[in-house]
Amino acid sequence: MKVLLIGGTGTISSAITRLLVKKGYDTYILNRGSRNDTLPEGVKTISADINNEAEAAEKLSGMTFDVVCDFIGFVPSQLERDFRLFSGKTKQFMYISSASAYHKPVKDYRITEGTTLANPYWEYSRNKIACEEYLMKMYRENGFPVTIIRPSHTYDERSVPLGVHGDKGSWQVLKRMLDGKPVIIHGDGTSLWTITFNEDFAVAFVGLMGNPHAIGEAFHITSDESVTWNQIYKTIADALGVELKPYYVSSQMLQDLSNYDFEGSLIGDKSNTVVFDNSKVKAAVPEFKAVIRTEEGIRRCVENVLAHPELQVADEEFDAWCDKVIEKMEELKKNF
Repeated sequence: MKVLLIGGTGTISSAITRLLVKKGYDTYILNRGSRNDTLPEGVKTISADINNEAEAAEKLSGMTFDVVCDFIGFVPSQLERDFRLFSGKTKQFMYISSASAYHKPVKDYRITEGTTLANPYWEYSRNKIACEEYLMKMYRENGFPVTIIRPSHTYDERSVPLGVHGDKGSWQVLKRMLDGKPVIIHGDGTSLWTITFNEDFAVAFVGLMGNPHAIGEAFHITSDESVTWNQIYKTIADALGVELKPYYVSSQMLQDLSNYDFEGSLIGDKSNTVVFDNSKVKAAVPEFKAVIRTEEGIRRCVENVLAHPELQVADEEFDAWCDKVIEKMEELKKNF
């Protein structure tokens, strides 16, 4: 099978790339080449900026693929470009959307692919919905062979999954734990969340490639394990060998006290209890089963981050903001 990945080095796509090579698929990557040194041996690279349509069309001239996967399409105009580039040149077009597109606030904590798509809190999610709507229109009207994939919180060994962090990633929260400082957890930490290790995700994703039951359909791919945010943060602290000192602040208060986009990432996503029904993808890909539990995935992630200083990106601005929020909340308690 001949597969083209647009991107190929991100959290989700890197695991898919490795699995494709392991299975012996004829694997191509189209990107600008800034992180291609991490690609496994055997991957063929096409150096181009997909957002430069003329350049991409020239580099892809005369090429056809069994499957094309776009991991970096965020707005409908980018998918319109993909349609122009790949219509008639692929047997399947797989688009990475987002489970954050499901209805917020939640109507039912149990999420299926039939759950309504609507998110008034996050433009990112609304754009993903618009992308899906365009692709399905092209499927209905032109037979464009689309498959839509909705990942939820998918992570790898490079960044620990968190609810509240700054613009530079997760390290500063781990640093606060190591320094014995309190860490902010949204709400009371009891809402349920689902985190999925990228290696598990890749099994289902690759299983949908060339699958006739996947054309014209949408699937989410997640772990079946649902855990509270308290459990996630406690697991991180345990992996670090330190005591967890949680400091609870409502998601709305965090948004009100912040320049960070917590309205989208928390109110429109992570503060909602969600439990995913993966029956549909399991029926299409019987071999799929998420086997990396929260404890194992987080342990692997923490160990890897601690072993690689380049992943320990300091975020002093976020650290100071956490201290300020906690100080203001303590003042409010005293003056209430």
